[in-house]
Amino acid sequence: MKKMKVITIAAALTLSATMAFAGPHGGDKGFGGGKGRGHRGGFMSQRLAEKLNLTDAQKSQIQAIQKGFRENNAQAFENAKVLRQQVREARQANDTARLESLKPAMEAQRTQFQQLREAQKQQILAVLTAEQRAQLEALKAERKQRRGGQQQ
Repeated sequence: MKKMKVITIAAALTLSATMAFAGPHGGDKGFGGGKGRGHRGGFMSQRLAEKLNLTDAQKSQIQAIQKGFRENNAQAFENAKVLRQQVREARQANDTARLESLKPAMEAQRTQFQQLREAQKQQILAVLTAEQRAQLEALKAERKQRRGGQQQ
């Protein structure tokens, strides 16, 4: 049960980074580039940036990292879109053989995106001061505690 909670929290933290490639975002639409999506603008949301008291320079650096992430991985995101459509079509057609044949590609893509998100996360963490990283860890622990209490 605890392992599942840890996985869930880790997934939630990295999932925010995946929102950076969920669709096209303009870098001028707020700190996370999220077009009104609030916390789903990337690894570092506006609310989190405020809690960490990021400087304007740090915000600009993180925006550049997020923009570069989207631009450098545009082809991978397009491939993911195509694969999702193929899976959707196979499900609608109840084509289990086709779904099975797509599984290796889906797993490879999942691994690729996990690596991409982790690399982006590390770049963003490098922008933070030691104090901000410690504060981020404390916020994660608080979130984990709140979520743990909700599930019991």
